[in-house]
Amino acid sequence: MMIRKLVLLLSVLMISLSFAQKRKKKKVDTIYVYEKVVVYDTVYRFRPLPSKLKNLILSELKVEETKSVRNVYKEEINRQKASGRARLRRPATFLYGIEGGPGLKNTNWTTGNSENNNQSGEYLGLWASKGFFSSQFSVQLSVNIYHWNSSFDLDASKEDTFLNGYYFTEDSQPLLFQRFNNKHFEYSIQLKFMYAWKNICPFAGILVNHNMYKMQFLVPENNVLNRLDDFKNDRSNFGFALGIQYRIFRRFLLSAEYQQYKPNHLSLKNPDFNFEIFETNNTFAERRISFGISYIFSKL
Repeated sequence: MMIRKLVLLLSVLMISLSFAQKRKKKKVDTIYVYEKVVVYDTVYRFRPLPSKLKNLILSELKVEETKSVRNVYKEEINRQKASGRARLRRPATFLYGIEGGPGLKNTNWTTGNSENNNQSGEYLGLWASKGFFSSQFSVQLSVNIYHWNSSFDLDASKEDTFLNGYYFTEDSQPLLFQRFNNKHFEYSIQLKFMYAWKNICPFAGILVNHNMYKMQFLVPENNVLNRLDDFKNDRSNFGFALGIQYRIFRRFLLSAEYQQYKPNHLSLKNPDFNFEIFETNNTFAERRISFGISYIFSKL
């Protein structure tokens, strides 16, 4: 009985040892590795550098933020203004337009016969100019027609005049004076030399004009004075002009001009008669001042 219990106890002990050995083989040991970390601190030391520059003052540095947003509308307005100024400064090779305005003429050939030697009037004309050498120098050719109001009237049908009576021709044909006034048309061709400086343009030139004075007489027809006919002047005169222009707008110009010419030997003619009426042997001066406004038709 004792032997049986002993055998059983040994058997249990051996089995337990075998299982213990198996458990010990499956167990995993953990190994811990420790690393030593050393941290070093960096210390910066500032000291001034030796320099030979003395009393040197440096401006304080500033950081400014740049404007990255563009004002497109303002840039377009500035571009259009610059383009307009460039067009005004651009040399205009050829210009043409129309001009008109009032005028005042003074003549001394009616001195002694009229109290008023000044005639008011108006004019209208066409002009064309061409630029040469530079944008500032140009030559202008103009054609004008003037209408001058009367300041000297003689009417034999209403009152006595110093021209009343018969005037006899070379072949004894009678002429009877009727009326005369110095209201007339005048045609003029001008050549001007102009120099532009900014908006101001002074000029000087020469002119050729033709006045259309006329005097009325009763002329004979079948030896009877029953036909009213005109005797007109038919002479061209040379003169000069001085003036200035001012540009007020892109296409509008204001002008002031002085002109003077000398009619030589004023006379009145009729194609049906081979003689002259009211022929003078002296030379007298006519002067006029005109103010005008011009409009430019051509492209600028």
